[in-house]
Amino acid sequence: MPAANTINWWPTSKCAKAFWGQQDCTPYQALLRDTLDWAAPASGERWLDLGCGGGAISRGLWERTNGTIAAVVGLDCAAANAEAYQRLREQLKPVPESRIQFIHHNFSSGLDLFDDDAFDHAVSGLSISYAESYDKSSGCWTTAAYDRLLQELYRVIRPGGRLVFSVNVPNPSWTRVAIRSLPGLLRSGHLLQSLKRSQRMLRYGRWLKQQARIGRFHYLPAEEVEQRLTHAGFRAITHRLSYCDQAYIFRAIKPR
Repeated sequence: MPAANTINWWPTSKCAKAFWGQQDCTPYQALLRDTLDWAAPASGERWLDLGCGGGAISRGLWERTNGTIAAVVGLDCAAANAEAYQRLREQLKPVPESRIQFIHHNFSSGLDLFDDDAFDHAVSGLSISYAESYDKSSGCWTTAAYDRLLQELYRVIRPGGRLVFSVNVPNPSWTRVAIRSLPGLLRSGHLLQSLKRSQRMLRYGRWLKQQARIGRFHYLPAEEVEQRLTHAGFRAITHRLSYCDQAYIFRAIKPR
């Protein structure tokens, strides 16, 4: 495997913390609202937040149910996000205690740490595309981990449960997202810090697009994502655009 292709910035603290700041950006706030609207969490449910980052979606699930959700499990490959989840548990009302958890795990290897039907529903924000697998025999990156992850999500969601997730469109324009984010950054009161984070996100964004071009990551057309969801067993699949038209949101149901 070429040395340049072995670098993965996602698990690093610097990359994780750079993306904590995206929740201050207007396009991401719209994506978060749209995702939570389709997730429609309810009291007493168990949710998996896959590729949870700093916990923005986990927070949204909690707040949308006024703290009556049974559990939210955030899972991410970056250990630094445990710090963000500790702060999240301290900030939320009512106090969630163990009902909001963080698990450090690389989902490219699957979800074997969870039992069948472990969750009522699952949600994921701009993460599933980064399931990576490399075939040493052919010397190529493949979609095997991406497909396996969809199958694993099907397994851990109960019958009748839903999967709601966002993924970037093919060849996303990070510049468009950055420009649309400027008004919110100016109002944030932390302009210098926000601009530094935005610069880091753009730098990582260039790396992501470069890796997608060689097949490591997967910015797929909506029709192809739907086909892969169908192959995994999901039905009633719908999608829409969000995030300045730079991301699709999908909703799919595991049949009863």
